Amino acid sequence: MVQQGPVRSVRVVRKLFWDLVIGGVGVGEAGVRAGVSEATGLRWFAETGGVKPQFRQAKAGPKPRLTLAEREEIAAGVAANESINSIARRLGRWPSTIMREISNNGPVGRGVQPKPRYRRKHRFGARASGTTAVVAYRASTAQARYEQRTRRPKPGRLAGNDELRSVVGDKLAARLSPEQISGWLRQQYPNTPEMQVSHETIYKALYLQGRGGLRRELATSLRTGRAIRKPRRGLGQRGSRIPGMVNISERPAEVEDRAVPGHWEGDLIIGKDSASAIGTLVERRSGFLMLLHLPHDHTAESVADAAVTKMNTLPAFLRRTLTWDQGSEMAQHARIAMATGLEIYFCDPHSPWQRGSNENTNGLLRQYFPKGTDLSVFPADYLDYVAAQLNTRPRKRHGFRTPAHILDDILTQSTTVASTT
Repeated sequence: MVQQGPVRSVRVVRKLFWDLVIGGVGVGEAGVRAGVSEATGLRWFAETGGVKPQFRQAKAGPKPRLTLAEREEIAAGVAANESINSIARRLGRWPSTIMREISNNGPVGRGVQPKPRYRRKHRFGARASGTTAVVAYRASTAQARYEQRTRRPKPGRLAGNDELRSVVGDKLAARLSPEQISGWLRQQYPNTPEMQVSHETIYKALYLQGRGGLRRELATSLRTGRAIRKPRRGLGQRGSRIPGMVNISERPAEVEDRAVPGHWEGDLIIGKDSASAIGTLVERRSGFLMLLHLPHDHTAESVADAAVTKMNTLPAFLRRTLTWDQGSEMAQHARIAMATGLEIYFCDPHSPWQRGSNENTNGLLRQYFPKGTDLSVFPADYLDYVAAQLNTRPRKRHGFRTPAHILDDILTQSTTVASTT
C-alpha cells in the first residue's frame, strides 16, 4: 500500500502555485507541481488577471471575534442596564472588547458612543461605581454592521478617489507606465498622500475585476498591451555568429556603471513576417533613443548605411562604443566602426540582458509598433516623433527626469569644459 502524503489546505496549495509562477514556472506546470490540474492552475491565474493575491498569515486557533449569540447577550445586558464589567465577566471577554463593540456597532455608528470608564485591576476589571451601559444596542444591527465593515474585497483606492482616478487614467492614455505614473504623482503631490498611489495598485485596478476604477481598455496603453499578466517566457533564438566580431567580455569596464556617456546599445525590432524592421540605438548613460529608418529592407548594408548616418549627427565624445546582438544585420560592423569611430562589441548568444537598456526600450516601442505590423509604412519623421515621445518620458533611475534632460546636461557640461580649456 502506498503511503499518501499529508493533505494540504487549498490556501497552502494556492500559495505554492503562485510562488512557482513568480519564480518563472509556466502556469499550467505550476498547477501540476502544486498538486492540482493544469486547468485549475490556468483558471486560478485568469481569475486574478495574473496578479498574485495576498495571503494572510495563518494564526493558531480561531480569531477572537464576537459571535451573534454573544451580541445577543450584550444586547440583553444593555437592556437590563448591566455594567460593562458584568457583561464582560459573564461572556469571558475583556471589558474593552464589550465597550468597543457597543461603540463601533451601536445605533449611532463606529467610534461615536462614549466609552464608559472602568478599572483594570483584575482580568475582567472590578465593577466601577456608577458605570453602566445605558446606550441602545441591538444584536441584529450590530452583526449587520460588523459584516458590512469586514466584507472582502474592499473597494480599491482608485475607486474611492475620483480625482486620482482621472489623473492616473490620463497618464495611462498618454502611455506612461504605472511605475512612471506613481513616481510622477509623488513629485507632483509631495504633501498630499491621498493623491499618491503605488504602481502595483494601478496594475490591480486594471487587471482585477471589481477593484475599481480604471477602464479595462486602458490596459491596451501599457507596453505589453495585455489585459492580463503573463509569467516570464523563455528566451527566443538569436542570429548566427558574425566573422571578426569582438565579444562583450572585452568591452571596457566603464560601460557597466553608466558613468561615462557615449556608450550605446542597438538592435532591430522586426515587423510582420520578418519582412521589415526598425533599428534602435539607446545611449546607456541617459537612455536617449535614436531610431534607424529602414524602409526597404534590413540587410547588413542598409543597417550600416542608416547607422553611420544617424551616429555621425552626434559629437565625437558621444560615439564611444556600440553593443549589438549577434544578428546578421551587423555583418558590416567593421564599416560602421571605421565611419563613426565606434568600438563595436557583440553579446553572448541568447543573452539579451547584456544590453538591457535597449531591450527595455524595444519593449516600450511596441506600444507604437505592435508585433505583426508592417514597419516599412512608417516614414522617417514619424520615427523621429516616436523617439521624441520616449525621450521626454520621466525615468525612475533619473529621479523621474527625462532622457532628453540628461543628454542636454551632458552636452552642456561638455561645452562648458571645452570653453574653459
